[in-house]
Amino acid sequence: MNYVYSGQNSDSQDVLSDDLAVLHLQYSTQWDGLCHVGAMFDVNDDGNPLPVYYNGYRANEDVVGPESAEDCGIVGPIPAHSTSGAKALGIENMAETGVQGRGVMINLRRHFGDARTVVGYDALMDVMARDGVVVEPGDMLCLHTGLADVILGMKKDPDPEIINTSCAVLDGGDPKLQEWITRSQISVIASDNYAVEDYPASLPNPCCSILPLHNLCLFRLGIHLGELWHLTPLAEWLAARGRYRFLLTAPPLRLPGAVGSPVTPIATV
Repeated sequence: MNYVYSGQNSDSQDVLSDDLAVLHLQYSTQWDGLCHVGAMFDVNDDGNPLPVYYNGYRANEDVVGPESAEDCGIVGPIPAHSTSGAKALGIENMAETGVQGRGVMINLRRHFGDARTVVGYDALMDVMARDGVVVEPGDMLCLHTGLADVILGMKKDPDPEIINTSCAVLDGGDPKLQEWITRSQISVIASDNYAVEDYPASLPNPCCSILPLHNLCLFRLGIHLGELWHLTPLAEWLAARGRYRFLLTAPPLRLPGAVGSPVTPIATV
């Protein structure tokens, strides 16, 4: 920082600064890549489930990871080379094709406030009908719950108990909601909470997934999920004008082999 370049070249008047960031890619406003959540699935139809991801890409072959804590820098020095990465399904594929289209806002906070509310198909359809929201194929669905506002209000000292008991979440295990998402042909789902859905899901055991909506979208349908977006300013602007549609531009960082990426979404209204 503040490097006076005249020490290297006496004719220069430049002062230079550069930065280094060590970053958790899915800690804040983010996209989930398709290699974020897979499943044990009988991909060979031989009665032997294997850990696979969207379109059958294999864990430990197409999506590889470190074999020990030392290999990933948790213990000891950070390795000189990467020991993990997605050879398929990395977030760079999303970046390469661009992420821009018609955004559609469903304002759950407007109807449920900041109380913890698990929203299934019937409740979601009721909100959409009351607000006149129509979702069409290709739409980029945005869900405003208010949780980002709640977190920001904690002034960098978040209380997990409050976070886990505040604001609306989708009922990812609701079969009717899963069917609607499948038939709707939406391109992505983004929310201002940390998982889009209720986590862990309240499901019979044994069942399918503690993150059934992640399983549906990332593993089965190839629909990216966005989490912890700050949607309140946009949601309030749209509501004040009786609107719910906008142009959304939200490409991830082009990080080869990464599971997810920070994102700076922009709504053009």
